[in-house]
Amino acid sequence: MSRMTVNDRPVEFLMDDDTPLLWALRDAANLTGTKYGCGTGDCGSCMVHIDGEPLRSCLVTIGEAEGRFVTTIEGLSGDRSHPVQQALVAEQAIQCGFCTPGIVMAAAALINRNPGASEADIKAAVPNLCRCGVYPRLVSAIQRAGRVARRQERISAAPAPGISSEDAAREVPALAAPPEESGRPEPEDR
Repeated sequence: MSRMTVNDRPVEFLMDDDTPLLWALRDAANLTGTKYGCGTGDCGSCMVHIDGEPLRSCLVTIGEAEGRFVTTIEGLSGDRSHPVQQALVAEQAIQCGFCTPGIVMAAAALINRNPGASEADIKAAVPNLCRCGVYPRLVSAIQRAGRVARRQERISAAPAPGISSEDAAREVPALAAPPEESGRPEPEDR
């Protein structure tokens, strides 16, 4: 039984203390934004903040997280307004999205510590693997997020936080459901 604060809420996991935090978050707390990628700490898909530091949740047990403050992608910004989230969208530095939550968490911790991070700082602080290869755009997105955090720039490329899905579909037509075709044969019952 382990107690901690997750996304500003007290949580008690009734699980073995050796359970990886990743599985407690995903399976017990239903916080599925934290992804399972490798289980060995190599990919960074499971990155969360523990007491403000980016750590791979597949390598931290709930016993080790006892009494600590854990922030997942869901707790970082419920309205997508965090500068890193906004900059990744604006710079088109997202492809399939699987690794994105871990990258956002690593980059957000860096921006909190050093909003003027250099390319070398970014590459050292965001070691996440991305199979889609967004790395060149990722560096510029994180640097842009730093400028936003320093209030040197604003981003208006992403839909405003709190936008309804209908309004988002009007703003970004690719989000709209395709129109239903009339006269399409119904599947046969078998």
